[in-house]
Amino acid sequence: MISKPISIYALGGLGEVGKNMYCFENESQIVIIDCGVKFPGVELPGIDYIVPDFTHLKNNKNKIRALIITHGHEDHIGGIPFLIQHVNIPVIYAPRLACALIKNRLEEYHISERVNIIEYDTNTKVNIGDFLISFFRVTHSIPDSYGVVLDTPEGRIVSTGDFKVDLTPIGPDFDLQRIAQLGREGVDLLLSDSTNAENEGYTPSEKNVFDSINEIFNEARGRIVVSTFSSNISRIQQICESAVAHNRKIIIVGRSMEKVVEISRGFGYIKIPDASIVPVSDIKLYKNNEIMILCTGSQGEPNAALSRIANGEHKDVRIMPGDTVVFSSSAIPGNGIMIAHIVNLLTRLGAECITNSILADIHSSGHPSKQELRLILKLIRPKYFMPMHGEYRMLRVHAELAESLGIPLENSFIMDNGDTIVLAKHKIQKGYAVEHGVSYIDGKDINGLAESVIADRKTLTNDGMMIIALSVDSRNNEIIGEPNIYNRGIIQIDIEKTIGECKALVVDAVKKKLKTKTNFAELKNVIKDVAGDYIYSKTHRHPMIIPVIMSKN
Repeated sequence: MISKPISIYALGGLGEVGKNMYCFENESQIVIIDCGVKFPGVELPGIDYIVPDFTHLKNNKNKIRALIITHGHEDHIGGIPFLIQHVNIPVIYAPRLACALIKNRLEEYHISERVNIIEYDTNTKVNIGDFLISFFRVTHSIPDSYGVVLDTPEGRIVSTGDFKVDLTPIGPDFDLQRIAQLGREGVDLLLSDSTNAENEGYTPSEKNVFDSINEIFNEARGRIVVSTFSSNISRIQQICESAVAHNRKIIIVGRSMEKVVEISRGFGYIKIPDASIVPVSDIKLYKNNEIMILCTGSQGEPNAALSRIANGEHKDVRIMPGDTVVFSSSAIPGNGIMIAHIVNLLTRLGAECITNSILADIHSSGHPSKQELRLILKLIRPKYFMPMHGEYRMLRVHAELAESLGIPLENSFIMDNGDTIVLAKHKIQKGYAVEHGVSYIDGKDINGLAESVIADRKTLTNDGMMIIALSVDSRNNEIIGEPNIYNRGIIQIDIEKTIGECKALVVDAVKKKLKTKTNFAELKNVIKDVAGDYIYSKTHRHPMIIPVIMSKN
């Protein structure tokens, strides 16, 4: 049999938390696992999502055979609408809940009809060219989460997806027997979740959180507002169960939360009596101690429901003194500033804010700590190891953990997005890098914004802008009148004097340039250079200079 080496690489998910996307490619086929988004922080104004750069896949679109989804979190499925508008994905395989969430997302983009989505479970086996793909159940913070096994003529690859080893889960058990079986049969390469690799011990079970939630409901005297990820189905079930037990009506705020709860109730993953859910428009019909509001926005996202409530922009919900606001999720790296801002707004309005702390353990991660990682490594016993899903330091710690269990460090590959390793005849070596990067999504524009646009937005945010409008008689090469200068966001005490001096410098420079053979592009560059240098000398800032030249022929 002719060897067909398999290149393994990530287009997202390495050196970062989010936009997970892993590819397995030989000379004629590509199989993709997950296609997620990353949510931007305050450093990216106006950006809704960050997705992988799909250029490499577009250049090899005829090789793509399938997209495999491990579970329904946004950092694993959120990029699908953008991917399938760039390349043809013949089929998407996803577990039950993820199938429903993907279909809902595609309907929002009006592209659902052209996508073939097939549901899988633990008994499913799929032949895709040289890949025989099977699945094993894992426990995570969302039901229907799976790891993936790729059997190929070159060797066996196992990817855990996101998981934690929860022995008392809300839902089905982790299929540890299958993990052990794979280890006995032999695994060439393991890809494993590294998000909590720095944490010693075990990640607490979801059931441990239930007592903390009940304690909050027991002590709260006013309304309770709970903010969590809309895709954290297990947490939502616990919150709603406690609300029902404490005779509180459940008000769901936020479109994504409403849709996910609707889908999950339909599948039986969230069990809430119909009588316990009331529309947000009826909030005034109940006493404060009879209400629990469930919403998105635990990461301080500007457009999420909690942010709109905190800013007084929600038409039905206003924060009142005595409200208890619960942030039931840990801060994603980079989101701390946004969360602190929302907490301050809520506190100023008189709410008591409960965030993740030792005294109020209201968040249990969906990712494995060191003891769980050791267990998986012990059971699978891979020849080679590639830590995934995490920032560089997390990947490094995970590789060192594997070394302590007998996997040589040279057999672990700490990679960046775009780096490749090549599996051939059960051996692995490093390969060449593939084209990779990020696309910034503003609204529903599938093409994303260029880095230059992001740079312009940062300039406007940090340094402001100045528009310099100038009229020129192009026949006589003369300036008509004096320039008009408009500035925004440029800090200057004596602004009138500064603008007057800037006008004089611009006029002198343009007059000098008009004495030579020139064009409007060159004149604009002269204006930018002269005005930019002058403003920097006064403010030590580099504002965006926008020259506007009007011509009289």
